[in-house]
Amino acid sequence: MIISASRRTDIPAYFSEWWMNRVEEGYVCVRNPFRYHQVSRVSLSPDVVDCIVFWSKNPKPFIPYLGKLNSYMYYFQYTLNAYGNEIETYLPSFYSRMETFRQLAKQIGKERVIWRYDPILISEKYTVDWHMEQFQMFAEGLEDCTQLCVISFLDEYPRIKKGLERLNIRGVAENEKYMIARGFSEITKERGMELATCCEEIDLSSYGIGHSSCIDGKLISKLLGYQIKGRKDKGQRKGCGCMESIDIGSYHTCPNGCVYCYAGGQNKKNGKKIADWNGNSPVLGSVLTEEDFVTDKGR
Repeated sequence: MIISASRRTDIPAYFSEWWMNRVEEGYVCVRNPFRYHQVSRVSLSPDVVDCIVFWSKNPKPFIPYLGKLNSYMYYFQYTLNAYGNEIETYLPSFYSRMETFRQLAKQIGKERVIWRYDPILISEKYTVDWHMEQFQMFAEGLEDCTQLCVISFLDEYPRIKKGLERLNIRGVAENEKYMIARGFSEITKERGMELATCCEEIDLSSYGIGHSSCIDGKLISKLLGYQIKGRKDKGQRKGCGCMESIDIGSYHTCPNGCVYCYAGGQNKKNGKKIADWNGNSPVLGSVLTEEDFVTDKGR
């Protein structure tokens, strides 16, 4: 069983204590996003968890707890962009987050920290040339800290459309995608990194860019030292190649405040409230009630 922690929120940045409470108790509860009172109880026993994939933009608060996770195999999908706080509202400076990236890679190994430069978006400020400059800076700073960089282009979901329009942000035109691919490919080759796309149908193989998977069966098998078998995750977007996993996060709980986020983030104040009162609950962002129907999953 593979645990995704999480596509829906930033657990390492804001919910470290909650996560460790779940590890100590050996299980976590997850609400069905479409049926609120339908709850799955998921075992976190190392005997049944093959790998955990952590997703974060600022895992610094999580680093002190890593020593307590030695019974698990895990790796990080670490998003590191250079957008201003009008885009990624409550994140620390990218210099601070780049230093955290280096610290994390030093502690667990560069093969277990995937650099995500995504989503790539365009505005009057964030031009193709701007992306080239920032990507070059990051690649230089992260040399020998990761083996893989994954990029994706902005998906303009209906729920984020107003925020994008307010900032005059648009998606990346096809010709711009090829320009970015060519430039990024040259930069990563110089730094000894592989470059791949996430959930993109565009063919960039002529630049040496393949398609990657966030829940990557090949990487997980390599880290574990044995072949892991799993089905393609049918619940993800078209073009996604991820292996099936169980996501244990909750929507509407992330305080990062990123305007491009599809997960329905909260503002910092509301997110802080959730982090405060939710620490001992088996389900992130709420507590169990008598109305909930709980079933075991993933044993």
